[in-house]
Amino acid sequence: MSCLGSAKIDERFSHISTRHPCFSGVANMAHGRLHLPVSPSCNIQCRFCRRTFNKAEQRPGVSAALLKPEGAAALVRKALELCPEITVAGIAGPGDTLATPQALETFRIIHREFPHLINCMSTNGLLLERYAEDVRDAGVKTLTVTVNAIDPVILDKICSLVILDGKKYSGVEGAAILIEAQKRGIRKAADLGLLIKINIVLVPGVNGDHIGEIARTVSALGAGIINIIPLIPQHEFADHEVPDCEELARAREAAEAYLPVFRHCQHCRADACGIPGKGDLSSLLYGEEREFEQTFSHG
Repeated sequence: MSCLGSAKIDERFSHISTRHPCFSGVANMAHGRLHLPVSPSCNIQCRFCRRTFNKAEQRPGVSAALLKPEGAAALVRKALELCPEITVAGIAGPGDTLATPQALETFRIIHREFPHLINCMSTNGLLLERYAEDVRDAGVKTLTVTVNAIDPVILDKICSLVILDGKKYSGVEGAAILIEAQKRGIRKAADLGLLIKINIVLVPGVNGDHIGEIARTVSALGAGIINIIPLIPQHEFADHEVPDCEELARAREAAEAYLPVFRHCQHCRADACGIPGKGDLSSLLYGEEREFEQTFSHG
């Protein structure tokens, strides 16, 4: 094992993690990432999630607009000119990357044109088992799966809707479907050799005392690192409190009993560009010549 900032990563993945700013505190200060906002739809609805298009908000689920896969290569080329330190091409929305084919199509293009870049995908994991081989074959090396609970009763308080194969599921039933799909998907992705980070949104009074159990479970499934994200109060959780420093520290301590914890998350937008914490270059990157669609849907 090697120490990378606050995280310890398996030596098999050190050549990736030391160049990925979302997996290493050291890399977070030296390497950049480009998020390509190509995924238009999401197949679950989290109670804290409000996906939108704007140029102002600094948070996940937000981009200026939607990029078409065929425009990705030109955008990556321009991004590398603006920031040669970029080592990661990622897709983190604004919808789920596996709910529609655009993300995998984009990764295939990027992997062919820029094989030196680390392809990184974020997903809720509902369809991960189904598409795990396709994810690997598209050149994806690192994967982030958001797992907010592994108890359906708790997850029901966080996720209100799951859409699978055209059918809508809610309540504890929907939560259980999502949890079991995530477990199978993480296991399969790990077996295929992907480096997996687990994102957990910390919602005070809901899953704060559940973090250790999540970490224990995903560690056994093959995940390599955890990132605990403080709740951004919005949508149905607009009246919730942001976790204080003590709550966040307790959650990290509980998780760290099972996996290393990444502590440098910047709440990046779905169209972020540059070195985290050193200024976002997306306003320079996305010009009027881009080919965008202003659409988004849940399911």
